[in-house]
Amino acid sequence: MPPHLRGAYVRIAKPLLDRILGVALLLVFAPLILLAALLILVSMGRPVFFSQDRIGIGGRRFRLHKLRTMIPDRRVNVASFPGVDRRMTHKSPDDPRVSPVGRVLRSMRVDELPQFWNVVKGDMSLVGPRPEIPEVVRSYEPWQHQRHVVKPGVTGPWQISHRNGKLMHECTELDIDYINQVSLLYDLRILAGTPRAMIGGRRGY
Repeated sequence: MPPHLRGAYVRIAKPLLDRILGVALLLVFAPLILLAALLILVSMGRPVFFSQDRIGIGGRRFRLHKLRTMIPDRRVNVASFPGVDRRMTHKSPDDPRVSPVGRVLRSMRVDELPQFWNVVKGDMSLVGPRPEIPEVVRSYEPWQHQRHVVKPGVTGPWQISHRNGKLMHECTELDIDYINQVSLLYDLRILAGTPRAMIGGRRGY
């Protein structure tokens, strides 16, 4: 583990800021989350939230929470969907399972807002490598597991990179570069660049 990961910022200040800002952001976005949940309930029924296993710090699993944007496979014809291995084609715009309401929520990144609860719980950080699903992590090369020495983030270097058109597992070097130089200033730079990446409609955010 790089020595700076044992420093005061990563061990003390970063987790404290995550909890404080995570609570604040949940309160700020609570009305929007409730409105989105109502739209999902009316248009698709229950459940309103979607939870999925992801891989976090130390390779441990946790449940990541989002607003639901998809209808079940059984209600659509996915045989012609070009993403044969959908685990490797995150958020394809052609996925027939995504509902009309879900497309709007994804375009505005509203479906990601419940992840602030993961931050408050301590599963995630506001900034860090995005957490992958276990199926993708099982195909990692040994060097790619370096991204699991810190908590995964709601946003990170992949989101604001010009290489955001690539999938997460194709840009592991960005995560490792972040880990090698993580600091308060670097985290603030990523946080500041995230709204612009969201507004710009970066693919796969």
